[in-house]
Amino acid sequence: MNKVEKKPDTSKQGASRGKRKNTKKKQQQNLTLSEEKDVFGENLSFAAAEAYKLLRANIQFALPDEQKCRIVGITSSRSGEGKSTTALNLAYMLAEAEQRVLLVESDMRLPTISKRLNIKNEPGLSNLLAGQCSSEEAVQDSGIQEKLQVIASGSIPPNPSELLGTEHMHSSIEELSNKFDFIILDLPPVNAVSDALVASRLANGMIMVVRRDYASRSAVADAMRQLQYADAKVLGFVMTRSDVLSKGGKYRKYKKYGYGYGEKAEGTRNHDG
Repeated sequence: MNKVEKKPDTSKQGASRGKRKNTKKKQQQNLTLSEEKDVFGENLSFAAAEAYKLLRANIQFALPDEQKCRIVGITSSRSGEGKSTTALNLAYMLAEAEQRVLLVESDMRLPTISKRLNIKNEPGLSNLLAGQCSSEEAVQDSGIQEKLQVIASGSIPPNPSELLGTEHMHSSIEELSNKFDFIILDLPPVNAVSDALVASRLANGMIMVVRRDYASRSAVADAMRQLQYADAKVLGFVMTRSDVLSKGGKYRKYKKYGYGYGEKAEGTRNHDG
């Protein structure tokens, strides 16, 4: 009797290889994200520095009135598109051009800039708007450029969008405008929470950061539609690289964060918008 040869079961082997491949891919993505968080200021490559200088020039042309402070809001449609990196590097490049620049960490839900600059988080914007400190106490040196100063996010408040819409916010920005040539607002994504729409009323113009092959067309279109309804002036788009994060996904951290504050939210503070 002929023996029947059993074919090797390759399904488990294929699944195992798939898991190893996915794990390796995630490790590479996490490494790239970690490295990108440190790429600002003097650590920029020549090509990146030139790109931010071009962005600086375009903003100066778009907002040519040098007699008053120009306020620019930086946002995106969703998380992970590089808005905080863009805000930080734009502020740095403006300061390099001898402009007095204030970078305001207006993302009080998932702040990243103060941690990346290794500066204290409090007192910051939320403390200023709650009347717990003066603007002089909230402003601190960036540590990377003499003409660049920062207001950190401050204590995490239960009502960020309400604070951004207060008269105190308006008067604080007006007061600070007398001391700086540019104020850069790092704002949360438009499709996640309403903060950017509320703060857009204070800005002379908004910049939409879009990560290529990451944000969907519908997400960007929805964000633009909301900015239009808020009567915000959109100066243009900044396209960022597409090989850091995988396609798809949802803005899980902001979505989770929007419904409560506490330990889970604290765990996401180093997330780069």
